[in-house]
Formats: sequence, C-alpha cells, structure tokens
Amino acid sequence: MRNRIVAIILACAALTVTIAARADGDIAKGKVASQTCLGCHGIPDYTSVYPTYRVPELAGQSAAYILHALQEYKSGARSYQSMHAQASSLTEQQMEDIAAYFQSLGTPDKSK
Repeated sequence: MRNRIVAIILACAALTVTIAARADGDIAKGKVASQTCLGCHGIPDYTSVYPTYRVPELAGQSAAYILHALQEYKSGARSYQSMHAQASSLTEQQMEDIAAYFQSLGTPDKSK
C-alpha cells in the first residue's frame, strides 16, 4: 500500500512539473479567449442545474491546473459535456493563454 501511495505522489509531482513547464500563455490573449468561460466560472458561488455541480471560480487558480483540466476536457478524459464542447475548439496555445490569464487574476476577495 505504501509503495502505491509513493508511486502516485511521484507521478503527480512529475505531471505537475511537466504541465507547469508548458503553461506559458499570453495574458492579454487569454483575457479575450476566456470571455465564454466567465459565463459560468465568473459567477461567485454558481451551481449548474444539470448535472448539479458547484462551478469553480477560476480567478487565481494555477495555470498548470487550468491547462491540465482543459486538455483533459478536450481529450474526453474528463466527461462534462459543456466543458468538452468548449475545450474541443481550443488550440493548445489558446488553452495556455486562458490558463495564464486566470492565474494572473489572483485569488478573488470573498469578503465582498
């Protein structure tokens, strides 16, 4: 069991390093490309109706995380239909730009 946990941790660390090395997007282009994202991900405490799911806010998220998620939605590794539809039309560069933009926003102020 311990060996399996160590293997999972090492795999995650390697994946994070690989993704982080590739998340070199253009923030200005990402701001433009991310406009459709804001329809759901820009609404504080938003929950989709079907399926019921708390939609995460993307401001301040790690660019590596966003890039990885978009790649998985595009490939079908993550199975959320509306996200697959959005991600399937994006190029790798657009995904990197979007990831860089959301990371640049910093963490939203939850006190407002």
